[in-house]
Amino acid sequence: MADGNGNGRITVSGLLFGATILALIIASLYLFIAKPFWFPTLASVHGKDIDSVFGAVLVVTGIAFVIVQGMLGFFVVRYGEQGSERASYWHDNPKAEAFLLIGTAVILTVLVFMGQKVWADIYFSKVPDNALVIQVTGEQFQWNFHYAGKDGVFGRTDNALITGDNNIGLDRSDPAAKDDIWVLGEMHVPVNRPVKVRIRSKDVINSFFLPNLRVKQDAVPGMSIEVWFTPDKAGEYEIACAELCGLGHYKMKGSLVVDKSEADFEKWLQDKLAEQQ
Repeated sequence: MADGNGNGRITVSGLLFGATILALIIASLYLFIAKPFWFPTLASVHGKDIDSVFGAVLVVTGIAFVIVQGMLGFFVVRYGEQGSERASYWHDNPKAEAFLLIGTAVILTVLVFMGQKVWADIYFSKVPDNALVIQVTGEQFQWNFHYAGKDGVFGRTDNALITGDNNIGLDRSDPAAKDDIWVLGEMHVPVNRPVKVRIRSKDVINSFFLPNLRVKQDAVPGMSIEVWFTPDKAGEYEIACAELCGLGHYKMKGSLVVDKSEADFEKWLQDKLAEQQ
């Protein structure tokens, strides 16, 4: 059959390979439909759009995977060699190539525009006026969180003031810093309120990652990068570093607590402020 002129034959090796392909397809479909291993619980408003784009990409690539691998398995099973055939070669098929090229271009263009829309909504949309602003500073191998306090103004920071008890170099002599709050490894935000984080790094490139909120942004030394989100489900979630930042990368994690109410959040701020005075 390799020369296109015979019926071919079904071989044991072809059947085994075809069965393997079939098992792979069935297992892949099960994992996609049943979702035994999937994203962590969604806890943000914009995360729904990110998951939708991911799902669309997975469906498109999944369909292509099933078709291509199904055809591969079928032809291997159906058209085993007799042992004396010579392979035939077709230079091109303009209609088939045009169909595949145009179809692929249309599908990829649609997916790209879907992704760009979500990206623009996250990075280029106006941050709500009532957003809580938090300065996040990464370092080997921990996260620092800086809150402005009731006056809403961040106190001055200076690298020369960094000590073991003052990781961000907060100048307590600055009047604006009197009510500032610095917390190590624990970030609190109120539910259903927009949060804007200014992400920095003291030493190497880190990556601020909130898996449950679908937030991931690199922390680059010398830069202050802003990203915002709105948590919509109270609870405690992981803060991770998604960048290999050194030998202690594995332990660079923190806790994100989405408080049930604004009152709970304000109480936590007051408790932390009392601890630092």
